[in-house]
Amino acid sequence: MHDITFIFAGFFVGAVVGLTGVGGGSLMTPILIFFFGVKPYMAVGTDLLFAAFTKMGGTLKMARSGQVEWRVVLHLSAGSIPAALLTLWFLKTLGPASVAVQHMMTTTLGAALLLTAAATLYKAVRGKSTPSRILTGQEMQATTPRHWSLPLLFGALIGSLVSLTSVGAGAIGVTVLMLLYPLLPLPRIVAADIAYAVPLTLVAGAGHASLGSVDWPMLALLLAGSLPGIWLGTHFMSRVPERVIRSLLSLLLAYAGTKLIAF
Repeated sequence: MHDITFIFAGFFVGAVVGLTGVGGGSLMTPILIFFFGVKPYMAVGTDLLFAAFTKMGGTLKMARSGQVEWRVVLHLSAGSIPAALLTLWFLKTLGPASVAVQHMMTTTLGAALLLTAAATLYKAVRGKSTPSRILTGQEMQATTPRHWSLPLLFGALIGSLVSLTSVGAGAIGVTVLMLLYPLLPLPRIVAADIAYAVPLTLVAGAGHASLGSVDWPMLALLLAGSLPGIWLGTHFMSRVPERVIRSLLSLLLAYAGTKLIAF
């Protein structure tokens, strides 16, 4: 019975990621902690590899249709990967299972979820603020940030947050991309957000695996549900009431964030 619930949880989260670009760590890590009783450090480590393989499936599908702006992915990865490696070194030094690190993880995760809830609600309210397509002659301008240093800075912040909590590459990443690349249409922003999360979560997940913070059998069950889920989600991305989904998600994430801070 437990196996089926893990598969169903993976499918649900994968579908939400495909539909909105939100949900990987934001939903899966709290689900593992609250519903399955998984220790925070094990939930974070397992979820990072879960997110990597889940978003890899979505990235391949979007790359085939030409939706991924690889220049944007490179900009953010240049800041996020080094920050992830530095955070992993910090966790290894302190020990991921120590009481201090566990408390720091749950508190930071709670704060990250509240930020994600705010970012998700912002996107729901400002749903029409991105252009419907890139205008002819604006291809280079659309993939150029407001300032060259901003993707490095925000990438580094997200890289550290993701490595510590597995949260940040979804709604926070989408909101950051909307602010840094205002000429990019929303489907391309979601595609870039999912694509840059793949190398980040792979690096962070591999680091956690080296620390013994990954439950491999549980990961396999989650992936069995998430890979078809994200395929279905990306397929129906433009056919669902995204504003309603994001509004409901923001309430759910705010509730989970508040519980984790008081955990």
